[in-house]
Amino acid sequence: MRKEINKTSKKIERLLELPQEVYSNGPRVVINSFEEVLIENYKGILEYEEFIVKISTYIGIININGYNLNLETMTNDDIKITGKIEGINLERTID
Repeated sequence: MRKEINKTSKKIERLLELPQEVYSNGPRVVINSFEEVLIENYKGILEYEEFIVKISTYIGIININGYNLNLETMTNDDIKITGKIEGINLERTID
């Protein structure tokens, strides 16, 4: 039964031509510059320091490294991190 529901939902997605981020739990990371990152569809904040921010998502962890990092804005769906961003690392926690 569950397999049939999954097939039906995939057919509907194809017919409506919906982008994957609309119907999935996967995060969307938008890098606006070396000073701003927007993460959509996150679960929570695991660590927040001036030099590292760890964000939990439904598929893994996003690590942002840099200097003077700030949680600029947060909603239930997205979070904006600003500062001097040196790197972004992804850790997969599910297959």
